[in-house]
Amino acid sequence: MKTNENYTNTDRLITKITAWIATGIAVALAIWGVITLFQLYRYEETNDAQIEEYINPVTSRVTGYIRKIKYEENEAVNKGDTLLIIDNSEYELQAKEAEAALANARAQIGVLQNDVQSNAAVSVVTQSQIASAKARLLKQQQDYDRYAALYKVESATKQQLENSKAALDVATAEYRAAVDNYQASLSKVEAIKSQKGVYEAEIKRREALLDRNRLDVGYTIITAPYNGKMGRRTIQEGQLIQAGQTLAYIVDQEAGKWVIANFKETQVSTMRINGLAEIMTDAYPGQVFKGKIVSLSPATGARFSLLPPDNSTGNFVKIVQRIPVKILLTDDKAKLENLKAGMNANVKIKKD
Repeated sequence: MKTNENYTNTDRLITKITAWIATGIAVALAIWGVITLFQLYRYEETNDAQIEEYINPVTSRVTGYIRKIKYEENEAVNKGDTLLIIDNSEYELQAKEAEAALANARAQIGVLQNDVQSNAAVSVVTQSQIASAKARLLKQQQDYDRYAALYKVESATKQQLENSKAALDVATAEYRAAVDNYQASLSKVEAIKSQKGVYEAEIKRREALLDRNRLDVGYTIITAPYNGKMGRRTIQEGQLIQAGQTLAYIVDQEAGKWVIANFKETQVSTMRINGLAEIMTDAYPGQVFKGKIVSLSPATGARFSLLPPDNSTGNFVKIVQRIPVKILLTDDKAKLENLKAGMNANVKIKKD
């Protein structure tokens, strides 16, 4: 009988403990349920979200062999830091050739100016020859007029008159030749001056070509476009690269970080620009990051896919679509330092 009483007391104790545990579990479940319902009522949540940053390719603008690589994988770089150097021997030679061609074109302008001055001097000499020829023509005209008057009164022979007429004709021809030579010298001066525009245009073309060659020389040194962190290195020194070839990837640390959260279409009706958000990542589950909504996608994610769905084909199955929401992380840079692009995140946005 004593054994039965002991068993009964133990059973009662177990029953009480079980009841207390069950009550505790029920209370915990109730509290959890209330919190969950409160969260569902006050917040929209999704675990379909990733951390994003600008990851841009570093490309070459010229073709050549890599002479020196000055960065390592995952290395932090500052804007303007030299990433790699391409052999510029050929581009230097092209630049020197362009410089020589430009110097030659400028020298032609000097030659042209000398030609203008020389022909201008010739025209001055020709102008003085016109004056001399005109004076001789006037003298021969006077002599001819005198002989003609004397011939009428039979004081001069016909031969003298004819000789005077011949001398007058020669003086007239010489005068006309001097005038024609003067006009020709003036025309030549104008023709030479008109060539100046051609040479000046050639100089501008040569200057542009030289600038282009100097740009090519400058392009052989590739620098970091902004403060960032280099990605995986896939090139080696001595490797031949082509213009436009992607050489590396750099993560932009100046543009900040954000989250692309893909909410269901039934969740976005209460979301507004500048709405506050809380972000937790799988990598750091104990940390809460702050953010604000900066934009909502103009279309569902499916519409931006390579092969967007076409429900008019007859294979319609209603699927809840996702709307990408961009959320800018607003914490200080030190807190966001460990967040990397592509990390998974959970996002919670308070309903308006």
